[in-house]
Amino acid sequence: MSRNMSQTVPQTLRNDLVTLLTDGCDAIDVVVSEVQQQQLIDYILLFDKWNKAYNLSAVRDVRKMISRHLIDSLVVAPLVEGQSLIDVGSGGGLPGIPLAILFPERDFTLLDSNGKKTRFLFQVKNELGLDNVTVVNTRVDAFQPDELFDGVISRAFASLLDMTTWCEHLLKPNGKFWALKGIYPTDELSAIEKHYNVSASYPLRIPGEEGERHLLALISTLSSTEPADAEVTI
Repeated sequence: MSRNMSQTVPQTLRNDLVTLLTDGCDAIDVVVSEVQQQQLIDYILLFDKWNKAYNLSAVRDVRKMISRHLIDSLVVAPLVEGQSLIDVGSGGGLPGIPLAILFPERDFTLLDSNGKKTRFLFQVKNELGLDNVTVVNTRVDAFQPDELFDGVISRAFASLLDMTTWCEHLLKPNGKFWALKGIYPTDELSAIEKHYNVSASYPLRIPGEEGERHLLALISTLSSTEPADAEVTI
């Protein structure tokens, strides 16, 4: 816990957030250490503080941010594969920051074209000591990484067509797109290039939240030999 954070946040609020986070993680079968729990709480408190000026989210109640942002990001933790991942259109760091906290042994690049949002991400990286996080302030189509990524993850793209078109150059052969969506995006899937297949579809349940959520894993048949269209419910 950072000293500034511990001095400015009432203990009752922190206790409430810890309870909500613990209950949420238990419900989705994700285990976090005490240190990771503190980092996640410090992150969402920073998010709430900067949200007032930078409009990172429409959610204004920090307690509701636990389920809508933290648990909504952590629910994919048992599913997403790869040593190096890039969160495109990361905004306030979702899902990249929670996943980076949970997996300190993996490398996460957070990309966003909005300078205010990447300044916030730099602040989070520094305050929480996330050495496995790299922040990039540029447009995705202009980003040419030194090394390609095992996976592209995002919950920001309006369509799967945009995601696959703009991010294809970021993936290694056999790399995967990991798309966080609401309802199953049948129409979006019909619009993408035919050489992309859904290798897995995961219906997600976020405790305390209504509405459908899905995680889709997409692969290019031009470079992959994996079977397609597996569905798993968690």
